[in-house]
Amino acid sequence: MIARLAAAGTYPAYVSSGSSTAISAASVGTAEPAQSGLSQPAIDAARLRVAVLRLSRRLRKHDLAGLTPSQLSTLSSVGICGPIRLGDLAATERIAPSTLTRLVNVLEERGYLSRQPAPGDARAFLVTMTDSGREVLERIRTEATNLLTDILGTLPADQLTALEAALPALEQLAGSGVGSPGAGA
Repeated sequence: MIARLAAAGTYPAYVSSGSSTAISAASVGTAEPAQSGLSQPAIDAARLRVAVLRLSRRLRKHDLAGLTPSQLSTLSSVGICGPIRLGDLAATERIAPSTLTRLVNVLEERGYLSRQPAPGDARAFLVTMTDSGREVLERIRTEATNLLTDILGTLPADQLTALEAALPALEQLAGSGVGSPGAGA
């Protein structure tokens, strides 16, 4: 479905449609019928993107213990996955192994992660979280959760109910269903 800008207040978004690029801003309404024959509500993807990015930026304004968002994500993934091979961690983070190695080096220098030889494979290493890494990650999570709790406290009950209902969809979109890497950052 490609909808043209139809309503005031929508943000244009570049959406890839096959080999061509089109401007799309799905406004409130009903989308084309899905393959199952049922119609689905249209979502203004650009508006959602802007809202998610702005909220993410607000949540990052607190102290991250001097960590970049990428370093925090890597630390969080190791915390969730437990001891993990570098290649598997790179795949989890969806980054190049060389980029991950640089991230792990910084986190290791700060004492948040450690590398140990992988049992049964002298060429591979497992990355594990140190006690210091667990402490800093817990502090960051607590601060971010408290900040979000304060922000949510400004919303009326009907909007809180709508957000609660949207959580499963947001988790799926983020690729971080309950218990998946990245869910705890």
